[in-house]
Amino acid sequence: MNLFRSRALMFAALLIALQTWYAPSYAQDFDKAVVKTEMISPNLYVLFGAGGNIGVSVGDDAVFVIDDQYAQMAPKIAAAIKQITDKPVKFVMNTHWHGDHTGGNEAMGTAGAIIVAHDNVRKRMSSDQLISLLDWKVPPSPKVALPLVTFAKDVTFHINSDEVFVFHVANAHTDGDAIVQFRKANVIHMGDTFFNGLYPFIDTSSGGNPDGVIAVANRVLELADDNTKIIPGHGPVATKADLKTLRDMLVTVTMRVKAMSKKGKSMKEIVAAKPTAEFDEKWGKGFLPPERFVASLVGAYMPVKAK
Repeated sequence: MNLFRSRALMFAALLIALQTWYAPSYAQDFDKAVVKTEMISPNLYVLFGAGGNIGVSVGDDAVFVIDDQYAQMAPKIAAAIKQITDKPVKFVMNTHWHGDHTGGNEAMGTAGAIIVAHDNVRKRMSSDQLISLLDWKVPPSPKVALPLVTFAKDVTFHINSDEVFVFHVANAHTDGDAIVQFRKANVIHMGDTFFNGLYPFIDTSSGGNPDGVIAVANRVLELADDNTKIIPGHGPVATKADLKTLRDMLVTVTMRVKAMSKKGKSMKEIVAAKPTAEFDEKWGKGFLPPERFVASLVGAYMPVKAK
């Protein structure tokens, strides 16, 4: 009973921490949110705001947008894009289904944009969802916010003098993650498979898996070179070296957590062992403190009956 209670308290603490940052939109003050624009190549931009990082490609063909943050941010996002180009948004590519990346779909779709995503993104946005770690119930999205075009494996856009290769990566942050590679510009948008400078949130209730996040990092590291600019789901624009640092950290910590779990250690014991100790200075100052990040990994690897 004491072990069960300690695990329950640990998950409760983790829940409170996550809800502070990865929160339903009603918990945030969007009036104070500021959208910042960074140009990373002649026709590619990143918008930073209250949700996931947005990629914007502009050119002769169309305005191509990757993710669109929360619904309440739509006017500010539209204004920021207007500062870049007068052309309307033609395509919106969702990297996964979470509301801090798809909340603006309704406004974008209503304005005529074609929304594209992996098959599982439309499935999850079309039905009731529960992000169990947050105890966050998410209702179905309006029809206009749903992806009009979906794919199972990959899709390529020949747009704005570039070849934009979009491919699905299985069971990483969620079960519907997509990586967007601008082959000519040498830019890759990784969505929430990459949190730059903070411990990552892995949504196991949406099919996410820590091993999948590592696999995605390995795949992108093969695609990238030293000049590649990588747009993470959260955090500043990164390099190949930054992604490798994240991969190495995650490999080390997950190996430690798995080893202790196999030995029958409790969540409390694993957290107390501080398997992230040497990484906390760099990664532990974000929304997910070290002990809660470790608890989330334990929850992913611990057998269901043992939780």
